[in-house]
Amino acid sequence: MPATPSTARAINDRLALRLLQREGPLTAGQLKQLTGLSRPSVADLVERLTAAGLIQVVGESGEERRGPNAKLYGIVADRAQLAALDVRTEGVAVLVSDLVGRVLAEASVPIDGDTGTGTAVERAVALVERVAAEAGADRLHTLGIGAPGLIDPASGELRDSSGLPEWHRRLVAALQDRFPQARAHIENETNLAALAEQREGAAHDRDTFVLLWLGHGTGAAVVLDGTLRRGASGGAGEIGFLPVPGTSGLPSATDCEGGFHSLAGSAAIAGLAQTCGLTPGPHTEEPVAAALVRAAVAAVRGTEGEHAGEPASAAGEAAARAAVFAAGDGPARRAAAARFLDALADRLALGAASVVAVLDPGCVVLGGEVGQAGGDVLADRVARRLRHMAPLPTEVRPGVLGGGAVLRGALLTARESAQEDLFATAATGSPEAPRVSAPDARGQIVLERALAHRPFRG
Repeated sequence: MPATPSTARAINDRLALRLLQREGPLTAGQLKQLTGLSRPSVADLVERLTAAGLIQVVGESGEERRGPNAKLYGIVADRAQLAALDVRTEGVAVLVSDLVGRVLAEASVPIDGDTGTGTAVERAVALVERVAAEAGADRLHTLGIGAPGLIDPASGELRDSSGLPEWHRRLVAALQDRFPQARAHIENETNLAALAEQREGAAHDRDTFVLLWLGHGTGAAVVLDGTLRRGASGGAGEIGFLPVPGTSGLPSATDCEGGFHSLAGSAAIAGLAQTCGLTPGPHTEEPVAAALVRAAVAAVRGTEGEHAGEPASAAGEAAARAAVFAAGDGPARRAAAARFLDALADRLALGAASVVAVLDPGCVVLGGEVGQAGGDVLADRVARRLRHMAPLPTEVRPGVLGGGAVLRGALLTARESAQEDLFATAATGSPEAPRVSAPDARGQIVLERALAHRPFRG
C-alpha cells in the first residue's frame, strides 16, 4: 500500500535529519543529491524543519559558484542536552553533550568495593548533577547508561546478576528520581562498545562481526547482518562463562571462574605477565592489564622491526621500560614480552575460535582497553592461531576506541533516542500524524542503512 502524503513527508523529514546528523551541515543542493528527492520537495522539508525548530542556517558553503553562496543547514544543537554514563564495578564516568553529540563536560569518580550501596549511589548521582551543571544543562532530555550484566529484553532493566554490586541496580532508579523528565536507556556495556566500534571505530565497514571485550572482565557482542543480537534472555555474548581448557575447573551458573574469564580477565592477564617475567611499573595511569600489554607490544615491536630491517624504536623501548619491570634489559625484556603476547594470544584464540565456529562472523574485533593496547601486534597473533583452529576465514582487528567505547556507545544511544523523540513529535507538526518510530538497538543499524538510501515519494 503506498504511503500517504503525510507519512511520506514525515519519513523524508526523518531522512534529511539523519543525513544532517551523520554528515553535518548540508546545503539544500546536497540534501537533494543525497536523498534523491526533487528540488521542490527538499525546499518544502527545509521549510518544515526550520519552522519546527529542528534545523537552522549555520553558515554558507565555501564552494566556488556563480551567485550567492548556498546556505548551510544544521541541526539545532541546543534543542536538548544528553548524559552518557559508563558504570563499572570500580567507578562511574559521565559526559553531557548537546543534540549533535558535541561534548560539553565530562568527569569520572572512583567507587571501590568497600563503599556502601547508598554512598555509592549518592556519589554517582552527584557526579551526574555536577557534570550537567558544568555543561549548563538545566534539563536533561535523555540518559544513556552502559553497565555490566544482563539487560532484560522485555523490561529493558538491569537484571539482578551475581557478582555485580547492588548499587548498579539502585543507581538507575535514583537517576530516574533525580531526573524525572529524562528518558533513561540502559544497555550492556559490551553491546554499547560494539555499537561505537561499528559507527566510529574498527568495524565501521562491517555489517557482521563479533566484538570480544577485554577489560576488567570479558564479554562479547554479536552483530549479524547489521542487527545487534541479545539472545532470548539478554545474555548473548556472556563468553566469560564459556568452558575452555587451561583453567582449574568449570564455571557454574552463578560464577564464571573456571570459564574464559579465568584466562582473559584483567587479573588473569596480569598473572600471566608475571609468570613471563613482567610486572607493572610504578606509574601506570591505565588499567594494569592494558599497561602490561601496551608495554609488551612496545618492546616486541622493536624486535619485529629489526627483523624487517628497521631500527628498533627508541620511543617503544622507553615506553616498555617506563611501564614494566622485567628481568634483564634489552633482548631479555623483549623475549619476555614476546612470550607474554604469544601466551595471551593462545588464550584469546580459544574464546575467539568458539565464537567463529558457531557464528561465522568473518571479523572479530578485540575491544576494551586490552584490545586497544595490543593493537595489530596482538591481533595478528590471534589471527594466526585462528587460521589453524577454525575452519572459517576470519579477520581479527584491534579496537580503536578502547575502554572509551562504552561511553561513546552510551552517547550514541542517547542521541539516537532523543533525536527520534524530538524528530517524531516536532517534524510531523501534528500529534495525530503517523509517527515513524525507531526500532530498539537491535535494529538501529538496519534502520539507518535503509533511511540512507530510501526516500519516500508518496
